[in-house]
Formats: sequence, C-alpha cells, structure tokens
Amino acid sequence: MSDGAKVPVLVTGGAGYIGSHAVLALKDAGWPVAVIDNLTTGFRFAVPDDVPFYEGDIEDAALLARIFAEQGTKAIMHFAGSIVVPESVENPLKYYHNNTAKSRVLIEAVVKAGVPHVIFSSTAATYGVPESSPVREDDPKSPINPYGWSKLMTEQMLADTSAAHPLNFCVLRYFNVAGADPQARTGQSTAGATHLIKVACEAALGKRDKVSVFGTDYDTPDGTGVRDYIHVSDLAAAHVHALAALVADPARSLTMNCGYGRGFSVLEVLDAVDRVTGGKVKREMGPRRAGDPAALVSDPARIRATLPWVPQHDDLDTIITHALAWEERLGTIRPDC
Repeated sequence: MSDGAKVPVLVTGGAGYIGSHAVLALKDAGWPVAVIDNLTTGFRFAVPDDVPFYEGDIEDAALLARIFAEQGTKAIMHFAGSIVVPESVENPLKYYHNNTAKSRVLIEAVVKAGVPHVIFSSTAATYGVPESSPVREDDPKSPINPYGWSKLMTEQMLADTSAAHPLNFCVLRYFNVAGADPQARTGQSTAGATHLIKVACEAALGKRDKVSVFGTDYDTPDGTGVRDYIHVSDLAAAHVHALAALVADPARSLTMNCGYGRGFSVLEVLDAVDRVTGGKVKREMGPRRAGDPAALVSDPARIRATLPWVPQHDDLDTIITHALAWEERLGTIRPDC
C-alpha cells in the first residue's frame, strides 16, 4: 500500500501488553498512531514518547470525539478491556461493563464521527470448550465464562453496526499470546500475571518459587493441557495487515483466528524454559481447573489465505527467550515485578 493509504489510527488500551506491541508495529510500518488508555492495567512507559497519548477511558464519549477531531482518526484498534478469566467468573458485571458496555460507547462514538474501520481484539474464549481441535472460525461459539461472553457480545455489536452504518471491521480471535518485543521495547508488565510463559519466566528468574500445573490427566500426550502459543509481535503484525485489508476494501469485514496451528503442553513449555535457561523450574502438580479444555489449538488457514501475514517468531524457544529478556529488563523498570 502507498503511504497515502496509511490512515491515522487510535489504539485503545495502547499502554497494555498487546496494545503496546500493536503501537510499535504501526509506528514501525509508518502508520500515524495515537493511544488512549486509562492506565488501570497499562503503563505509560510502554508507549513511545513521540506517540500522542491520552489518559482517559473509552466510555468518555466527549474525550473520544476530541481525540478523533485532533488526530483525524480513521481507524480504531480496540484492545482496552479486562482479560482475567477467573476474575470474570467472580465479578461478571465488571467484565460486562469494561468489555461490552464500554465497547458500545466506543462504537457509538465511531459511528457518530464517521470513523470507517475497527479492528477488535477478541479471544479463543468465545469458542468455550470446542468440540474439535484445531478450531475454525465457523465452529460453534459457546463461551463458558463472562470474559468470553463479553467479547462475543462486542463481536455481535460490530457485525450489527457494520450492517447499519458505513463501517467495516476485523475481529481477531487470539489464542495464547506470549513473548515480548524482540528489541525489548515492551512486554508483559503486569504484576501477578497468569500467563504460563510469563509465570514460568518469573520462576526461572527467582521471582516465583514454583509453577503450578493444573491437571495432569487430560487426554493429551503427557496429560497436561495443550495450547497454541503465538508470539505477541507476530500478533501485532497481523493487526497491521488486517488494518491494511480493511482500508483497501471498505466493503469487506473479516473474522479470523490468530495462532500458529500447533499446540504445546504445559510440560513441554516448562521443558523449553529449562532448555533456554539451563535451569530447572520447580513444578507443582495440581487438579484441573473447572472449564479448562484439554486442547485449544487454532486453525489459522483463513488468516494465512486472507492476509500476507508470515509469522517471524513461530518457535517456542524464541518466544521464551524474548519473554525472559523482557522479564530481566522489567526488573529495572518495575522493581515490584
């Protein structure tokens, strides 16, 4: 695409884990980008100094209108929201507020301002416990927790709004996002995070005393759960390609899985951390968690056929190496992590 087609983008939640990587990917590719984040779970240091930053909430319609006007916004990448599955079960109204109600405010502001393109950060949790693996986009959507439902509701709002207004959208359903920017510019910075690779890297560096393994009796090769891990920088690149596709064809909307199509078990991930570090992470075996599927692996055929997306970091050891490098740097940025 020509530089002229690179429209100004507003990234919601751009100070968070995935959002900050998307900001870097957009900036590296020459797209004009700005960020809105309320810094509830995001970090100001994760946004480059030369990227316009607005501290605020996406449910502030007046602020959104001002940003759209000041930045000339023509596209939204929407990452803002809450993402911890067990918390969504304990506090469902928080998730329906942060992920669904606030998204409705954002979508209404987008329609009112005539912003024509939206990329939405969705999740494999919309599939619930899939009947088969790998999972395809057209497989049944049966979330088993409020987090999955809150995201699926927003998918539906986008589809209905797109049918009624001049708006096209792309829903990207993530599988297990891991790793960090290869240049260590940003990474997963949240204290007490629950992502396996983040937890295992913390344990390898002495920030945790062990890694809990939930379930050893699944119908998998080694009895532990199997997941499809995608490098966060590859995921960010997919967003940039998806945005270019929306701009190139305003009549087309897209829904695509984001994963590599290959799974690794919990024990395989821990073995890889040991291999990369030359150490031994302590493992504590425990019972299954309610609602965890034995395997959750994407079928990425649609995204590979639709976008010129070629993953650059499709290697478990590379993902772990980058996560470890960020974890070590994070200790100098956030001593509490």
